[in-house]
Amino acid sequence: MLRFDDIGNRLKAFRLGSGLSAEEIAARLGISRTALYRFEKGELAKIETLEKLAELLGVSVPTLLGVGVEYIASAVAYFERMRQIEETAEHVIVLAGPISYVLASDGFDGALGEVLRESVPDGIARRERALAQIDELMAVLRRRKESYRRRRPAVVNLIAAAEMERFLRNGLVGRLDLPADVRRRRRALARAEAEHFTALMDNEPIGVQIGIVRDTLPHTSFQIFRQPDRRILALSPFRLGEEPNIRTGVAMITSAPEALALHEKMAAELWASALKGPAAVRFMRAMMAKVGG
Repeated sequence: MLRFDDIGNRLKAFRLGSGLSAEEIAARLGISRTALYRFEKGELAKIETLEKLAELLGVSVPTLLGVGVEYIASAVAYFERMRQIEETAEHVIVLAGPISYVLASDGFDGALGEVLRESVPDGIARRERALAQIDELMAVLRRRKESYRRRRPAVVNLIAAAEMERFLRNGLVGRLDLPADVRRRRRALARAEAEHFTALMDNEPIGVQIGIVRDTLPHTSFQIFRQPDRRILALSPFRLGEEPNIRTGVAMITSAPEALALHEKMAAELWASALKGPAAVRFMRAMMAKVGG
């Protein structure tokens, strides 16, 4: 069954990812900006308008309607979709590198914009646009964290031990060829973040469960959202913080039963074998001692 509020959410996410303003899109479609905002709030648009919107935003009509799989080639659009889905999620399972953004500290947020900017190589095509999109992405991420802290859905976060160790050794960096003093500061930030997550494991706040997985984890992250009336799986190549990637790849969002069942089974098996509670705290402290400051 089509949900018009979801269609509006997707439209907004893809608009943000396109880099076009609401005024530009409305002008190209020959409609008012107010009409576009009504569509983004879930008001039904004519199929002809949806077709024009899909073409303008570079997506298919089925993706815009949420029929089958949503394919998303923009990090801004993907993280906006995460924000929208989390708004009504009651439970989230996260496997997303060593750092789950919604659980990360304010210090991580403070450095993230700079880290993402330095990850954009010099001399690439449309570099100015890529840098501008980082500001848009950070605005989306801040709204996402505000929503999480307001609602506090239950979160299960799986962390790969190998990725966390690499994060501690390399630091919170967008690339490795940085001056030595910058690398020292960024390693200190990574250590502070590891200590922040260790404190979460030690204090075990209500609704937050963190497990350290010593086995190899898939490089592509995934999240499973449980809402009151459905479950949603998101698969993403986009990464924040450790080996960041916000420019290349295609994310997917689906409610297909088989995809959900397979990923839920994998998450359950990883959680069963993960270090948790005091064992995870001891493991993290030993890792930080081994890597050093």
